[in-house]
Amino acid sequence: MAIIAWFIVFGIFLVSFIVWAVRQRVDLVADNYYEHEVRYQQRLDRLNNSQALAAQTVVTFNSASHSIVITLPAAESLGAAGRIHLYRPSDARLDQDIPLLLNSRGVQQLDARQLQDGLWKVRLEWSANGRDFYVDQPVVVTST
Repeated sequence: MAIIAWFIVFGIFLVSFIVWAVRQRVDLVADNYYEHEVRYQQRLDRLNNSQALAAQTVVTFNSASHSIVITLPAAESLGAAGRIHLYRPSDARLDQDIPLLLNSRGVQQLDARQLQDGLWKVRLEWSANGRDFYVDQPVVVTST
């Protein structure tokens, strides 16, 4: 009788675990994965253009103003047009796209008060002087 009870309890546990596992969200894979793969070569070209700029492109979190500060090199920020993608690796629903609007010094501040604390990846894509650029830098947002 104990063996039958054990198999019943094990079966209930197994079914419960399968139901729980199927209902979990998986945010690490993009919904339009194929489209991302098609554009991958374009991103590689942008990365190659950006290698020299990666050390000069700075993305920091300013805790005093609770903002993300993006600084591009002066030579590549003049007439720059592009977008900023705030990527949250742990929850795709929090991702945001923001237009790149640099001031005359090549700096843009993003209000981070509405962002959840934790790791964010700031992905910059912009075009300037007839070339396309892409930089991906992590930043940690904290409320303290």
